[in-house]
Amino acid sequence: MESGNRLGEYLRARRETLTPEDAGLPQTNRRRVQGLRRDETATLAGISTDEYLRIEQGSDRHPSGQVLDRLAKALQLDDDETAHVHSLARPTSGRRRAAPAPETASASMQNLIDSWTDQAAFVRGRLMDVLAANPLASALSPVFSPGVNGLRAAFLDPTVREFNRDWEGMVGRIVAGLRALVGPEFEDQELTQLVGELSVRSAEFRALWARHDLRPKGSGITLLQHPIVGPLDLRFEKLAIAGTEGQTLVILHAEPGSVSEGGLRRLAAIAANDQPVESKRQYRAPVSIDSKRRQQ
Repeated sequence: MESGNRLGEYLRARRETLTPEDAGLPQTNRRRVQGLRRDETATLAGISTDEYLRIEQGSDRHPSGQVLDRLAKALQLDDDETAHVHSLARPTSGRRRAAPAPETASASMQNLIDSWTDQAAFVRGRLMDVLAANPLASALSPVFSPGVNGLRAAFLDPTVREFNRDWEGMVGRIVAGLRALVGPEFEDQELTQLVGELSVRSAEFRALWARHDLRPKGSGITLLQHPIVGPLDLRFEKLAIAGTEGQTLVILHAEPGSVSEGGLRRLAAIAANDQPVESKRQYRAPVSIDSKRRQQ
């Protein structure tokens, strides 16, 4: 869970991911801390250790922009992460976000993805709920079916680990995606509940969330293992949907002429003929959107 000292938490998480070698510092055999020490971080940023301690421990939650830029450079943050540091030090509002209306995908978006027969596509909400999917996406994995929360499924359903040949890479991307999506404004009841639930139920989620990683991939390769068509190496593309609060269009497709393209075409033919897909028949979502809301 998050505390009120979000800037300090973020700086600590980032320095713990860097080694002295990463920062160009000499290696020593005796180190009792993970990553950079506070004094090393302060030296790299050109500020005093006392000043850095005040920032990380929360005594100074609004350091100057110049100091923030120095810290960002010392911690090797990219442009998005640097902007995040500034926003943590200059929050726009302390008010809690009002409970949002239930998310839905537009009819036009559903029609669009349904028209794609060779690519799996689905719409994901701001908290990783699947809002809409085409038949190929649902045949590819029931996790990509409407009503499933992808974040809960990824960490709480053991079948998802079997389906993903690179499970660790996948969950790292999805947690970083959530971090980047919500940004510094964490005052969101649904998000707080989701993070709290997963932090209690999954040690892997708890560790990844604590890293404060803000580098999600908008595109890349995902490695899947389908029970019918076998291994699939698919490229994913994630596109923000304009006019929505954090909805994302996710597209999965295969390289032309590849073995994976043949497997995806075979799966598309099965889905087009409305034949039952083995992976879909056997799947039971750990917690769906509707069932979770009924529990609250």
